Amino acid sequence: MLGGNRVITADTATSLPARAAGAMVVCGSHGGLYPGYLLAKAGVRAAILCDAGIGREEAGIASLPYFAALGIPAAAASHLSCRIGDVDDMLARGTISRANEIAARLDVRPGDPVAEAARKLAAAPATVTAAPPSIGEGRNAVDQAGRRPILLLDSAAMVGPGDEGAIIVTGSHGGLVGGDPAKALKATGFAGVFNDAGIGVENAGLARLPALDARRIAAFTVAADSCRIGDARSSFEDGVISAVNEAAHALGARVGAQARGVLLDWAAR
Repeated sequence: MLGGNRVITADTATSLPARAAGAMVVCGSHGGLYPGYLLAKAGVRAAILCDAGIGREEAGIASLPYFAALGIPAAAASHLSCRIGDVDDMLARGTISRANEIAARLDVRPGDPVAEAARKLAAAPATVTAAPPSIGEGRNAVDQAGRRPILLLDSAAMVGPGDEGAIIVTGSHGGLVGGDPAKALKATGFAGVFNDAGIGVENAGLARLPALDARRIAAFTVAADSCRIGDARSSFEDGVISAVNEAAHALGARVGAQARGVLLDWAAR
């Protein structure tokens, strides 16, 4: 709660509290389409997410026009002002980088502190809409003849126990959800790939990499400007490596290389 208004928080859109319905939600997820869909489906009054570096085709803030079409005010916090995946940090020092037109009418502006913007958005009238347009979240595999499967998961939340030993390419950001290293990857994959979300303050968009090194899992990030965050296929096909952990470096991954070639090489080993 902020200033008596109904503002609730969540480190990730994939794990929202039941009381999100009708509330203004500050969420540590990237501001792409799928997190926006999850928040709209939960019936939020308004939302603030992380802009994730904005990135290719403005994928990091694609939820803002999606929300606007539903009559929901929404804004994004600058990745340069607070750590992605850490909603407490967003509230403590985050500043707004973008707002949709409905939020702008509520006087939410770039440069506003997130906490102040949240109070403004909490005063928005409730919007009653039908079920929001579905945004499918993909789980696919690359058709290749390697020894190891390459899985394409639009969200790291889709990783499960059956993915042990696979090369797991996600559309998710490379930050630690709630700062918890245990949440870096939910299975012991051979490797993990994430979007760097613009890297951001304190290299927050790369935080999963050392956490996975500790588990001896090779991992790298792809640059937000090279591929669409939230889209694992784009990470695989378009992604350019922006950072690697020690385990990935030992396997030949290098900054500036195309992710696709490196991953196909790993799959063949």
